[in-house]
Amino acid sequence: MRLRALLETEALGLRLLGGEDELDRTVRGVMTTDLRDPSRYLTGGELVLTGLAWRRNSADSEPFVRILASAGVAGLAAGEAELGDIPDDLVSACRRNRLPLFAVNEDVAFATITEYVVRQVSGERAGDLAAVVDRHRRLMTSGPAGGGPDVVLDLLTTDLDLRAWVLSPTGRQIAGAGEPLTPGVCAALAGEHLAAVRTGRRGPHRISIQGITYSLFPIRGAGRGPGDPGARDVRESVLSDWLLAVEADAGDWPAERLDLLQGVTQLIAVERDRRDAARTVRRRLAQEVLELVQTGAAPAEIAARLRVAAPVLLPGLGTAPHWQVVVARVDWEGGDIPGGPVAQSLLEEILVDPSVSGPEPSDRIAVAHAGDEAIALVPLPALPGEPGEEKGPDNALHADELLSVVREPLQAGLADDGRLTLGVSAAVHSAEGLRGALEEARHARRVAAARPGRVCAAGHHELASHVLLLPFVPDDVRRAFTARLLDPLRDYDRRHRAELIPTLEAFLDCDGSWTRCATRLHLHVNTLRYRVGRIEQLTARDLSRLEDKLDFFLALRMS
Repeated sequence: MRLRALLETEALGLRLLGGEDELDRTVRGVMTTDLRDPSRYLTGGELVLTGLAWRRNSADSEPFVRILASAGVAGLAAGEAELGDIPDDLVSACRRNRLPLFAVNEDVAFATITEYVVRQVSGERAGDLAAVVDRHRRLMTSGPAGGGPDVVLDLLTTDLDLRAWVLSPTGRQIAGAGEPLTPGVCAALAGEHLAAVRTGRRGPHRISIQGITYSLFPIRGAGRGPGDPGARDVRESVLSDWLLAVEADAGDWPAERLDLLQGVTQLIAVERDRRDAARTVRRRLAQEVLELVQTGAAPAEIAARLRVAAPVLLPGLGTAPHWQVVVARVDWEGGDIPGGPVAQSLLEEILVDPSVSGPEPSDRIAVAHAGDEAIALVPLPALPGEPGEEKGPDNALHADELLSVVREPLQAGLADDGRLTLGVSAAVHSAEGLRGALEEARHARRVAAARPGRVCAAGHHELASHVLLLPFVPDDVRRAFTARLLDPLRDYDRRHRAELIPTLEAFLDCDGSWTRCATRLHLHVNTLRYRVGRIEQLTARDLSRLEDKLDFFLALRMS
């Protein structure tokens, strides 16, 4: 379609501010952004919609417009809802760079313009293929009963012979046409997508698994918060964006089919935003309970709030007999990216069973965030039992199981500058226990943070161990303590390949038993005694003394 067609459509409410001579430009797609530099997402020919949140002062307009012009976009449409009239500096910058500029009336939603452009572009460029998008638009905009993402994926299969799936960033299948993908394939696809986004590669991304080629298209929300295109840094959205996986090699596709798939992702994003909005109530409930718990409110007041939350999180089941608290934190190197909202979106995903398709299970999860922490309040439904019998929460969450399936894709998304740590409390059955459960989950997360790795978790059962103390030892003390004990052994191992460190670990693990340790290491007992003697000589410690054994054990755990 041509730019001038937008002006001829009164329902769009567009007003031309400059670029009269460029209205014959061809529009190939539409993109909504408030990034100061959206170049990584531009391929040329787009109508760019912006709410101007990127503009802090008049000096910001020229660089932004120059980036759009260099990328070959067709035109820029700026909303009047944020600032009222479009700033003169933006109008001047567009004129200098020969970029057509439209003003969008504050009563017109960007989604209306997006749907119109997608429909028109698909109709003009893809001919009959536009019927797929149009039919899907009608079904999705009719409300939840319209069928959601599954409908358009079924249409892609029946009309275009394309099998496709919508996946979460952790690899959980949200929607799909045909047979579900295996968890391993889903995790691999999500991991490839996250790795490609972190390295700045443009989509669609292609990957072959078990001889099958998949093309991956990002699905981004239309808002401005974390997880949306308006985010200022890719790390704010990489762990929350959905993706569309198509069983095909898009490398040789014509522009018309690529345009169609991009339109499909934009329409699925509308449904994704609708479902994200449904989380608002659950997030608010979690925030209210969290504030009551942290401010030391009376148990009766907390219990009353829980009674309100339970029917929302467990519809039809009344009150929840048990609750668990899960605390997560996402840290980025440099500390300039807020971790709380990222961890909140991620925790809402992690707490859904990855083997369950669709978004509905997340309706039972309430996650708030405070600072850089995300805190989940998880109700545990009652289990069948004898009348009047108090059943224990055998369905409780376990820290190790929560991350087992999602670890691979998350490590790709965190790359080499991010880290996720997570702690899980024991189940509690009353409002009085929530404060302790929150502190327990926080302590468990600190235990996880003391471990190596990009993705770590710890549960409440580990808090009865000595490892609870380790996260609270200052880093400089830890480094000095381990260096004093272990550096002499490491230096000796490097020079002589003596394997004193592995010998020390095995000796302590065998509780000082010479026979068991020699058997494990496949050594003669005399050789083992020689190595242990060398360890004692280099460190001036005695491994027959409990105190020295304990010092070595802690040094190894902290190293």
